Amino acid sequence: MPARVATAFVGVAALSAMWPVSLAACSPKGQGGPTAQSPERQSEDQYHVALDLFQKGNLRVALDHLQKAIALDGDNAKANYLASAVHQAFCAGDLGTKSSDCNLGEAERYARKALDADANFRDARNALGAILINEGRFKEAMDILRPLTQDLAYQANHLAWGNYGWAQVLSGQIDEGIASLQNAITQPKFCVGHYRLAFALEKKRRLNDAEASLDNALASDGPPQCQGLQEAWLARGRVRLEMGKRDEAMNDFIRCRELSVRTDTGKECARRLSAAEAASGTEAPR
Repeated sequence: MPARVATAFVGVAALSAMWPVSLAACSPKGQGGPTAQSPERQSEDQYHVALDLFQKGNLRVALDHLQKAIALDGDNAKANYLASAVHQAFCAGDLGTKSSDCNLGEAERYARKALDADANFRDARNALGAILINEGRFKEAMDILRPLTQDLAYQANHLAWGNYGWAQVLSGQIDEGIASLQNAITQPKFCVGHYRLAFALEKKRRLNDAEASLDNALASDGPPQCQGLQEAWLARGRVRLEMGKRDEAMNDFIRCRELSVRTDTGKECARRLSAAEAASGTEAPR
């Protein structure tokens, strides 16, 4: 399996497809919230600056402001959660978890701090599950995520099912993972869920179903970030090649390669495209 296939991080632009940055939903501390110029109020101000920077992709400066926010108020759950998100985003570039900036331990630490500050912070719990998956700690991830899948108050329940099912698939529980991921795609625009379901279906050699799920993942009328889900282009090309749809497979590999040739996934797409060209005696467009 390519290194980035197992990851929950597919780029800053796609983070919202996996778990929401609904940080404003976390209630402020105390009866009336932080007062003007109090450390808590200053922490909130630093957090809001960081959130704006994060949404613009300015991760390093965002992290600077988050560290100030947390220094002012270590119990600022939103700031800790966003700090975890920044560290996860550092793992979402072309080098994935191989990047020198990627530190899953820090991402986990901040997610746990967010939960220490607010045990009902559901997005932080879901993010912690995703981090544990990326660390290969599948059983721990499932233990964290299982209650969240049954929590009817969690508005992003499909994301919990998506991570829970992914942990099952990666731990070898393919049939159970398929059932969980089918719950995830009750949100039809959840392209990562469709991709993960297709990955599991491919493992079961259900190629027609896998292709259909990948069609849903890459649907042109889906969220814009889904078109950048490079793993899904590779997977559909791979499935289509197995089905004898060589030309369509080559087009998928081309699109995958165009997204980036620096990632492990992009390199695999380029390799498969070259192999398909050699087998057919024709060269794909460059």
